[in-house]
Amino acid sequence: MKFLLVSRIDNREALSFTETLGKRLKDAGHRVFFEEETAAGLGIPGIPLGGADPDLVVIVGGDGTILLTVQKMPRQLPIIGINWGEVGFLADVEPGEAADVLLAISDGFSVERRMRLSFLVEGRHAGDALNEVLVVTSRPAKMLSFGVIIDGVLSEQFRADGLLISTPTGSTAYAMSAGGPIVDPRIEGVLLVPLAPYMLSSRPHVISSDRSLEIRLESSKPATMVIDGQKSTDLGTQATIVVRKSRDPALIVDIGRNFFGKVDQKLRRL
Repeated sequence: MKFLLVSRIDNREALSFTETLGKRLKDAGHRVFFEEETAAGLGIPGIPLGGADPDLVVIVGGDGTILLTVQKMPRQLPIIGINWGEVGFLADVEPGEAADVLLAISDGFSVERRMRLSFLVEGRHAGDALNEVLVVTSRPAKMLSFGVIIDGVLSEQFRADGLLISTPTGSTAYAMSAGGPIVDPRIEGVLLVPLAPYMLSSRPHVISSDRSLEIRLESSKPATMVIDGQKSTDLGTQATIVVRKSRDPALIVDIGRNFFGKVDQKLRRL
């Protein structure tokens, strides 16, 4: 099997672990390559994500490292996360078991297709998100005004500090901290979670990905849109955000661990 290893590059221990893991896989007879930024941190040759054609991308880091790697992929490749972060909802494998798990699945594995969301701002593609898009004011302590249009009908208007537009995968991330529900990642829906809404009647919504969905920003204060905590877009004071199901879902290796059992276990760490 051909492995491509990616590590968080701000942690020397994670980089050293990734290098050791690569040697273990090579010793077992597999082809191992290192992503170019990871390789630079190790002082060895590497290859870019766009130039790689691995059977599996192994990501050592927290959820942020996994989200960044998914963002960088020109096309989605199967990924597995080794948790080197705080909680790691996207990382199914702990460092101590990583080599054994990878060797066990080297003869073949199944993947879970995790829906991503695609965002268009004023008709231009702004990016895709595996977790969420955050829309917040560019000026602290100022509220924004939103309109939610579902299937061409203005369904809700509200004022809030911001708005989270989340996938089911992202329901255990910022959306959960903001009071949203935990959603089964097999459900293909869009989760809207207002941040500190002015009216208590403004509650989280789960909307089918089959519906037409637009978010209209109409505010006197400028706003910023942040995709998966990685990419920012200035929206100004007025903008229309079209939310669609992405054509390219993330491909996360399924090692047979129940989603709800994993969530329960990880939440006990918080």
